[in-house]
Amino acid sequence: MSVRDDIRVFDATIRDGGLCNNFMFTDEFVSALYHTNVRCGVDYMEFGYRADKRVFDEKDFGKWKFCREEDLRAIVGNNDTDLKIAVMADVGRCNYKADFLPRSESVIDMVRVACYIHQIPAALEMIEHFHALGYETACNIMAISQVTTAQIKQALSMLCSSSVDVIYLVDSFGSLYPENACELAQLYIDAVENTDKKIGFHAHNNQNLAFANTIETLSYGVSYLDATVQALGRGAGNCSLELLLGFLRNPKYSLYELLKFIEKHIPALRAQGVVWGYDLQYMFTGLLNRHPKEAIEFTADKRGDYFEFYRSLTDHD
Repeated sequence: MSVRDDIRVFDATIRDGGLCNNFMFTDEFVSALYHTNVRCGVDYMEFGYRADKRVFDEKDFGKWKFCREEDLRAIVGNNDTDLKIAVMADVGRCNYKADFLPRSESVIDMVRVACYIHQIPAALEMIEHFHALGYETACNIMAISQVTTAQIKQALSMLCSSSVDVIYLVDSFGSLYPENACELAQLYIDAVENTDKKIGFHAHNNQNLAFANTIETLSYGVSYLDATVQALGRGAGNCSLELLLGFLRNPKYSLYELLKFIEKHIPALRAQGVVWGYDLQYMFTGLLNRHPKEAIEFTADKRGDYFEFYRSLTDHD
């Protein structure tokens, strides 16, 4: 009947959901979600990426691909709330030395550095830069289901010697089951045992296990929990924020305001043609532990030939 005070609920709706509509969210949608998160007691809200404008053409994306300071402040002002603001910086896809102000001049609280296992050295350089600027930092090691245990241990050792605050276990392909998600979570938790670092979990729903995996890793000691409204996110989506808040039964968090937001904004988003969520094509890539890019193309092409698609995937393997 007690609650854990180390839990942090992290809303990644705009960032992960932006991969479904090229970040073309209206200011009304983003502002409504921000105020909803404040009223619901959510701890962090990730507004999107701070991508390098030399790499990505601004004409092809909405403003949350770049998260300029002025665009953030247009939504949150000085953010005089308990909700913390986060953005993501991809290794190799951001101009981090030029595009980030010192924390004292920014409304951003946390920068999450996303990398693949071979990019850990570059991620560490970015983490130390952001730490020196005064930000909270996290490292999201992507596609961990394709990485060996030895590689994971080496990466965790390097991160534990850094200034990073949170290390994320990321099920990029939605291929993990509760038992191996928890084995990995224990590996991460053991690595940070003698440090003040925390572990987070970011799930994808290819096999309808994002929520299950999230609450299972929570039971092992993971404390930063990613979720998105109505599971809005790339491909099959993520752990549903409404499921997570309902499960936690923590008086800090309220589900009621989130339901109001869903009623008003999610049907309209679907009516615009934004597509996400579990379907067979995503199950297939999850089963095969591979990137969902082919399933995303299948969805975009409005295909329904599941048998042929699955056979093409397995023949390729």
